[in-house]
Amino acid sequence: METSLNNTTIFKNGLWDNNTALVQLLGLCPLLAVTGSMINGLGLGIATTFVLVGSNITVSLIRKHIPKEIRIPIFVMLIASFVTNVQLLMNAFTYELYLVLGIFIPLIVTNCAIIGRAEAFASKNKLLPSFVDGLGQGIGFTLVLMLLGGFREFVGQGTILDGAHLLFGEWARDLTIHFYITEQKFLLAVLPPGAFIGLGLLIAFKNKISH
Repeated sequence: METSLNNTTIFKNGLWDNNTALVQLLGLCPLLAVTGSMINGLGLGIATTFVLVGSNITVSLIRKHIPKEIRIPIFVMLIASFVTNVQLLMNAFTYELYLVLGIFIPLIVTNCAIIGRAEAFASKNKLLPSFVDGLGQGIGFTLVLMLLGGFREFVGQGTILDGAHLLFGEWARDLTIHFYITEQKFLLAVLPPGAFIGLGLLIAFKNKISH
């Protein structure tokens, strides 16, 4: 059964009302693991958005030809093919960032949010709404990755956009903003406990605005 929501509502739903990280609490493993800096978060967010949009579009196009009994394995295979494309592209154009993100790029395949959108939305809706849903969910997830990474980077080492050259090239080294200089990083922010604290603050902030 197709949804009756318009595209604006679908996009807002993924971006805010039903945000993957802050509401559904999906994809927390990469969210907490790679957000040591804003650029790391942005890089993984772009990769995840590409896979979300690509898998949503593909599932929507072939939804009427997918046997119900084996739909989940088919969804996983489609997602894995897009993740492979992302790996090859990052390996070719952003190799250093590819090394930094490491295992968390192939682990996009197991992200419950992507499989969930394919099952809950793309398999039941036409091309354009599925594209908008994937884009909204992807951008919403990317923004959380960037905010959490920026928070941890700022508190941990006093910078924002450190390592921008890993994603944008050598010219982007000048994009790094230094707020204060520290001889040693603030480990609570840099290590996993800082990720949990930061995510908790973001969820609380989101809930405060919503209510």
